[in-house]
Amino acid sequence: MEDKQLVHLAAEARKYAYGPYSGYRVGAALIAEDGTVFTGCNIENIAYPAGICAERVAFSKAVSEGRRKFKAIAVAGSTGEMAYPCGICRQFISEFANPGFIVLCANVNEEFERFKFSDLLPKSFNAKFGG
Repeated sequence: MEDKQLVHLAAEARKYAYGPYSGYRVGAALIAEDGTVFTGCNIENIAYPAGICAERVAFSKAVSEGRRKFKAIAVAGSTGEMAYPCGICRQFISEFANPGFIVLCANVNEEFERFKFSDLLPKSFNAKFGG
């Protein structure tokens, strides 16, 4: 799947976001090694720590359906700025990301930047890769 297609799927998932407190809506699209795509959106809660980010929703759906190996994730925000995974999501992703895992960070217009995950979290707390 092309990067642009994955970003578009993330933007589509953003439509389902629940963000009544911040007004910020995020969608994510995660592609598993077998080509299956799992989407997610942010879901806020009045008790902020109880909310969940789009990236973790997508990973949770995939893992709950037996997937453990992934190629890339696209994250699309609802403003003109690029949406980057937060610190918690970066650590969460590190549990499942291989060294070549790709993160596509997009804005509301589906413009995006492409990163190797290791560039976004170079020193993760991850025993698998010596971090």
